[in-house]
Amino acid sequence: MNFSKICVLGLGYIGLPTASTFAQCGMDVVGVDTNPKVVESLQKRILHIKEPGLDAVVQAAFQSGKLTVVSKPVEADAFIIAVPTPIHHDKTADLTFVRSAAESILPVLRRGNLVVLESTSPPRTTRDIVRPILERSGLRAGKDFLLAYSPERVLPGQIIRELTENARVIGGIDRASAEAGRDLYQAFALGEIVLTDATTAETVKLMENTFRDVNISLANELLRLAEDFGIDIWEAIAIANLHPRVKIMQPGPGVGGHCISVDPWFLVEAAPNLTPLIRTAREVNDSQPEYVVRRVESILGNLVGRKIAVLGLTYKPDVDDVRESPAVEIVRLLSARGADVATCDPLAPEVDHPGRRARSVEEAVGGAEALILLVGHQAYRTLAPESLRALMKQPVSIDCQHAWDRTRWEACGFQFHQLGDGREPSLPTPRQ
Repeated sequence: MNFSKICVLGLGYIGLPTASTFAQCGMDVVGVDTNPKVVESLQKRILHIKEPGLDAVVQAAFQSGKLTVVSKPVEADAFIIAVPTPIHHDKTADLTFVRSAAESILPVLRRGNLVVLESTSPPRTTRDIVRPILERSGLRAGKDFLLAYSPERVLPGQIIRELTENARVIGGIDRASAEAGRDLYQAFALGEIVLTDATTAETVKLMENTFRDVNISLANELLRLAEDFGIDIWEAIAIANLHPRVKIMQPGPGVGGHCISVDPWFLVEAAPNLTPLIRTAREVNDSQPEYVVRRVESILGNLVGRKIAVLGLTYKPDVDDVRESPAVEIVRLLSARGADVATCDPLAPEVDHPGRRARSVEEAVGGAEALILLVGHQAYRTLAPESLRALMKQPVSIDCQHAWDRTRWEACGFQFHQLGDGREPSLPTPRQ
């Protein structure tokens, strides 16, 4: 199939790079977002998200005249739905945005169109939710229009490169729909394009992130064991990973982001009686922020009124994404225990948390009784403890990312603690 005009619904971390990349391939692309602030900002060519290389791609797309941004879908050859799929408090999928996007296409859906769902979704969403909505147009999927699912599989911080280089999975409700999806994405896809059915494609995306989540939960449980046994988890992992068939992942203060911390719940929701391992892994990782706070209490004692500086709010280093961030949850838990928390993260957008937002590291640590590193931004990994010691009321540092050199910090007079190092005196005596 040939596509000359594409309509992309949702201009977030996936939709905006995708729309701009298609525009750079010479297609007319209409980007749609229901958030008036996003539309207004992009119409002024101001990006509302940060991602390395994205601004240059978007500006080039606008400059070519191939990318426009509006608030409602228009007629096009293909429609791509790239809206968020968050979870409810009960860990079930919130498909409100997917349903709304599909409904917004109804007035402009025409015979021969291709509709592709990219939003990460529970199995059978394409067939059981999107298809019935679109067929309210009077057109039949597979006969009058084509319908496919093609998940995004990119890493924040490397989206522009991985969007084109990673293998792309396209699952159609029938073979013709999958092939039409291949014809669309081969405009820029350099990686292998694999065709399958829609439900398999949906499940593959969930499997990928569940694999990582389960393995991270293992690392986090091993961290807890290391502290109980009185050993250093970082040394133990390094030694274990010398085995040619072992690759233990890195533990930390928790798992965040819109994918790994969310996607496994879609499988649990779809088949609760068949997913005890997946559920347990999620519960381990979801409880890691509470574990970190208990570790802080073991060091500082009662937290009521204690002034604590926290570095990092995003869900991972060197990105501006705070979705499902364990760092934000840790700030909330510390505050709930009565701590006076000052946070600093120049990469993070405004995020609702009970702490005070400091404009600099120096402002955050001023008068603090403890400094906690929650996110290993490069700028924080290279902090000079010599310049921070005099600013603090009590020189206590707690490294939750294995990012700081113990010898250097202790030489500057800090009481240094590292998550996962069970040899520290602040921890209970190891079992004999």
